Amino acid sequence: MSGPLQPYSSVFEYHHEVTEPDIDAMHHVNNLEYLRWTLRAAHGHSKAVGWSADRFRAYGAGFIVRSHNIKYRSPALLGDHVTIKTWVKELNKVSSIRKYQIIRSSDQKRLADAETNWVFVDFQTTTLQSIPDEIRSAFAKS
Repeated sequence: MSGPLQPYSSVFEYHHEVTEPDIDAMHHVNNLEYLRWTLRAAHGHSKAVGWSADRFRAYGAGFIVRSHNIKYRSPALLGDHVTIKTWVKELNKVSSIRKYQIIRSSDQKRLADAETNWVFVDFQTTTLQSIPDEIRSAFAKS
């Protein structure tokens, strides 16, 4: 995955320091932690454009994950500071593709690339809904 080419949204950065609970038996970051970081970055980006989890709950609809894809490139280790860059690559009628790059801050080494396919659903019925224009426009801001 190369850099964010023609993203739908601006790039958001989430920062994390690797701590002991992140480490697995192989003495590097557990694979599930990368997934957690991507979700935190996505939620942080959403909140930054005005759509917090509370706002989505009040709205009665929001995004849920349909699928994740992560390619691990290099391990993160205890004490590493990582930056998770994320952006919305595209917004379709009922879905969104979000990209991520996980980078070690000290040397800018890319540790992982990821992509999440989110779908927009009504929280009560869990049926797919069209993504409203007010949400589209929030993420389209540069």
